Amino acid sequence: MVNLLTKTNLRLAVLIGILAIAPHASSQEAQNERQREEQEQSLLEQQQLLIPALIEAEAVYYKLVTMPLLEDMVMEVSGLLRLADGRVMVATRRGEVFIVENAYADPPAPVYKRYAFGLAEPLGLLELDGWIYFAQRGELSRMRDTDGDDRADVFETVTDDWELSGNYHEYAFGPRQTPDGKLWVTLNIPFDAEPYGAADWRGWAARIDPQTGATEYVAAGLRSPAGIEVSPWGDVFYTDNQGEWNNASKLSQIEVGDFHGHPWGMGSIELPGSLVDPIPEGLPEAGTWMKDLHLEIPSYKMPAVWFPYVKMGQSPSGFKWDTTGGGFGPFPGQLFVGDQHHAMVMRVFLEEIDGHWQGAVFNFRRGLQSGVIRVAFGADDSLFIGMSARGWGSVGPDPFGFQRLVWTGEMPFEIHEMRARPDGFELTFTKAVDKTTAVNPASYSMESYTYRLSGQYGGPEDDKLQVAITAAEVAADGLSVRLRIDPIRAGYVHELHLNGLRADVGEPMLHPRAYYTLVNVPQR
Repeated sequence: MVNLLTKTNLRLAVLIGILAIAPHASSQEAQNERQREEQEQSLLEQQQLLIPALIEAEAVYYKLVTMPLLEDMVMEVSGLLRLADGRVMVATRRGEVFIVENAYADPPAPVYKRYAFGLAEPLGLLELDGWIYFAQRGELSRMRDTDGDDRADVFETVTDDWELSGNYHEYAFGPRQTPDGKLWVTLNIPFDAEPYGAADWRGWAARIDPQTGATEYVAAGLRSPAGIEVSPWGDVFYTDNQGEWNNASKLSQIEVGDFHGHPWGMGSIELPGSLVDPIPEGLPEAGTWMKDLHLEIPSYKMPAVWFPYVKMGQSPSGFKWDTTGGGFGPFPGQLFVGDQHHAMVMRVFLEEIDGHWQGAVFNFRRGLQSGVIRVAFGADDSLFIGMSARGWGSVGPDPFGFQRLVWTGEMPFEIHEMRARPDGFELTFTKAVDKTTAVNPASYSMESYTYRLSGQYGGPEDDKLQVAITAAEVAADGLSVRLRIDPIRAGYVHELHLNGLRADVGEPMLHPRAYYTLVNVPQR
């Protein structure tokens, strides 16, 4: 069925759906919502009490190097790039771009050279064919230095096809290049007022020809898609922040034709340039289980990973695959994801099950200066981290920051991988486990939960159930454990605690929790 809602009426329906929740909610539902918020606040406060000790423990393995700034320099980092010559390029929310020389010195002694200024909040940098491409609010642009003085002197518009309503939150993120040469950009929806009228294509992913500027709109239903990257094998992934119609923050693959759940930009589906099929009228419906939404909307894409609220950040942002081959520690091939609110970096392991990418998220490094916006690996395999807290809350102490995370060479005791099995999970570790504790099911605990799609801001961990660890089988080398569980549920986060597990030398696990988003249960 063709969706006949006009753009204006659709936006009105979305707003009415959000505003109507409270008046029509029962007193019990309102009380449940207040309890959820109180529980989240309590959990955050408990985390803050534990952070100093956790930071001290993490620093043994990953050292934070704070990059000194020039006097009066406001380094609200919005883009990070390792240039082909190994130097680091930094863009800021205030529209400046710097080349950072001597970025790898320890103690740090960076030299900042201003490459460009006057840009409109660039939120990504990409080096391609002698140009620096960047997404700013109203367009995808490119710039270059033609005389070798490290200052851009040519600026060009690649495309300005998408619209703006004048809302403060209409960010554009990217670009990133796919193997076919196209550039991808994600577009934030507006929050609240649209002073110049409703704009098309908000909440979409756009695909652009860098030579002609031809723009296609390839996926809809995004909310606040703050990070976009292309995997080492060529697939596109993005992070999205929880809120209305996105009841848990997530990491998702984007493919052409996808719908990701938020109805704001659905009115643009009927426009020329859209590669997304029409959504049946009246959908998505509030209260639908996200795991079941594909039954009504076949183009709906489940996430690869949900980030449970507060437990694993609150505002995921930029991310990078570790392609250092071990230079950054024992997790090559895995993702490192920033979180703006928690001023932290998380680690994600992914695997493909029945054609869908899914996996587990783990805590990795806390205690950063400010809210993480962008990350990038340097020429020395360290991870540069750019931060800003303006306009958004962050537990980090500073309004902005620029740091570098360096592996010390020490090996932490961690879960290395968490793979789904038909009757549970197989864990591998960075160190051999103590077999006495590892074989004991009481060393582990697990619960599973999922999420509904609704217009309320965020959502509870729903349909929660305690999961029994029925057996724990330890490999002869002590580097892996097979957990058998009951029940195992497709479409649910399986939250695993390993508080009783020890390494063979008695060492406790650095981060004894894992959160696996089990979209598909493998058949074998």
